[in-house]
Amino acid sequence: MSNAVPHGWSVQLLGKLADVRSSNVDKKSDASELPVRLCNYTDVYYRNRITSDIDFMHATAKQGEIDRFALEKGDVIITKDSETPDDIAVPALVSESLPGVICGYHLTLLRPKPDRSNGEFLAHLFQLQSVQHYFYLLANGTTRFGLTAEAINTAPLITPPLPEQQKIATILSSVDDVIEKTRAQIDKLKGLKTGMMQELLTKGIGHTEFKDSPVGRIPKNWKVSQIGDIAQVNPRLLNKPEMTTLVSFLRMQDVSNDAKILAKTTRKYADVCKGFTSFSDGDVLFAKITPCMENGKGAFVEGLMNGIGFGSTEFHVLRATNNDVARWLFHLLSGKQFREKAAQFMTGSAGQRRVPTDFLKMVEVAMPACNSEMRSIVSALDALDKRVTHKELHVESIQNIKKALMQDLLTGKVRVKLTDKESAAV
Repeated sequence: MSNAVPHGWSVQLLGKLADVRSSNVDKKSDASELPVRLCNYTDVYYRNRITSDIDFMHATAKQGEIDRFALEKGDVIITKDSETPDDIAVPALVSESLPGVICGYHLTLLRPKPDRSNGEFLAHLFQLQSVQHYFYLLANGTTRFGLTAEAINTAPLITPPLPEQQKIATILSSVDDVIEKTRAQIDKLKGLKTGMMQELLTKGIGHTEFKDSPVGRIPKNWKVSQIGDIAQVNPRLLNKPEMTTLVSFLRMQDVSNDAKILAKTTRKYADVCKGFTSFSDGDVLFAKITPCMENGKGAFVEGLMNGIGFGSTEFHVLRATNNDVARWLFHLLSGKQFREKAAQFMTGSAGQRRVPTDFLKMVEVAMPACNSEMRSIVSALDALDKRVTHKELHVESIQNIKKALMQDLLTGKVRVKLTDKESAAV
C-alpha cells in the first residue's frame, strides 16, 4: 500500500478500526445446538452486499458462536481462506439487519468501531487494488491459503476522518446501486429469453395446428431432422492457410456460461494447427466436457482473424448449411433443455465425462420448414441477446468508472468536499 498519507488522514491498524472476529462455525448441524442461517464463503465472494435476498444455508451453532458471529447492519465480512491467494480478503457489506444469520467458516467478520470507521467505507477500501495486493502477499499456504488473526489485525490502512469516510462511501455506493440495477435488468432480459426460447423453438410463430413427433408436439408444417443432416459435426478446416497466417484462438475460459465469446487471442497458424480444434466464421461451438457443457459454455463464432479459429479440444464444432440454420442451432444448443438431454448421453469417468460426437450427429431436432419463420425466430432471439450485451457493456463501463473513482477517493488523491453539517456528523 502507498506510504503517502494525505493531509488530515492517518495510518490506522485494522484492529483499531474494527473488532476482528474470524469465524469457526462450520456447515454441520448438531441436534444439541441452536438453529441458525449461515452466511457462507460463496455468499460473500460473489456479492458486494449481504442482503435478505440471499438463500442462506440452514445450520446450527452454539449460543456463544451466535453471540459472537451474528451479523449486524454495517458489518463487513471478508474471505479469510481460499485455494488461491488472490481470493483472500474479498469483502462484502452487510447492508441490512439479518436476524438469525451468522458468519460462517473461512470468513472474518469486521465490526467497525463507530467512532473510528464506517463499514460501507471499509468494504470499498478492501476492494482497492493496493489493499488487495497487501493481503495477497500476506496469505500463507501451499495448496490452501489463509490469513492469520495477527495479519488481519495489524494491517495498516490509510483512512480519513469519519465524516470523510461516510461521504466517500456514499459516492461509491451510489455507483454500486447503478450497477446492481443494471444487473437486475440483465437478469430479467435473460429470463425473458429463456421463456421465449421455450415458446419459439417448440411452438413457432402463430401456429394453430400441431402434430406429434419424436421430439414432442410441434407445429404441423415443421420438420424433424438429425443435426448431422443439417450441419457438419467437427468438420475439417476447408482451406489451410500459410503457416505464417494469423488466426484467432479460444480457450474454454474464453467463452461464457451464456454462450458468449469473452476474449480472443491471435496466434500463428503454424503454432496451433496441430493439437487443437479448428473452426471458421459462422460455426457453432458446443462444450463437450463436464461441467462446462452443463454450465452452458459454447459460442457462435464470428469476427475471427482471417475467418479462421482454433481452440480447446473440448469443443464440438457444428457447421450448418446456412447462417439461419447456424443461428437456430446456436440458440437451440445453448438452451437448458437440450443440455439436459445431452447430459444423459455423456460417456467417460467422473470428472471426465463428455458428450460423444455421435450424439450430436444423431440427435433429432425440430425446425421450421419455412425459412422466413426460422429467420424471424432467430432475429427475435438475437435482438434479446444484443440488448443483454448492451447492458453488460454498460455495467463494464460503470465498473471502470468506479475503479477510477476508488483510486482517486480512497487514496485521497481527490478530496471530497464536506458541508458544515457533514463535517459535524459522526
